[in-house]
Amino acid sequence: MGTTGHDPAADRNADGTVDHAGLRSWTVAGAVVEVPGRLLLVRNERVGGHSDWTTPGGVIDDTDATLLAGLTREVEEETGLRVTGWEGPLYGVLAVAPDLGWVMRAHVFRATGFEGEVRVEDPDGIVVEVDFVPHDDVPDRLAGGARWIHEPMADWLEHRWGADDPRGYEYEVRGAVRGELEVWRVDPFAP
Repeated sequence: MGTTGHDPAADRNADGTVDHAGLRSWTVAGAVVEVPGRLLLVRNERVGGHSDWTTPGGVIDDTDATLLAGLTREVEEETGLRVTGWEGPLYGVLAVAPDLGWVMRAHVFRATGFEGEVRVEDPDGIVVEVDFVPHDDVPDRLAGGARWIHEPMADWLEHRWGADDPRGYEYEVRGAVRGELEVWRVDPFAP
């Protein structure tokens, strides 16, 4: 994913915002689930045969009573673990991809307790592997995925801020072909 060529400021309104009219919008929640020295990651098999690693989580459905209820459901479906407590959000991500026709808001929370045994149970069939990965290996494992996923997580692993100081990350994504996308980080937003 490149970072050159297009100036994202050229597409912003006078107030600095990007017009999201006509873009499909969804809310995503991600989970930071840890055991000493390790972070839980899932490997996803995407349409077209692409595979990437992320933290557990996913799109929050209209049927979910709350964001955290949806995140709890997603984590259990993907990993077999039932989260019993949350803190956060730790950070939020806004990614706007006008050429692909979408805008995504992600909220990442940290599990303060969980129970159960790790197993792949994803009813969507996307998650194919679950692993507690040593903290030092997480950035490399996530690097094959989207910048708006791996960059904030690497930042959090390095600085380990708490829920009392949430961070925000905003990205503009240009292009319509995976592997040729240009991604810019713009000023952070408040989660």
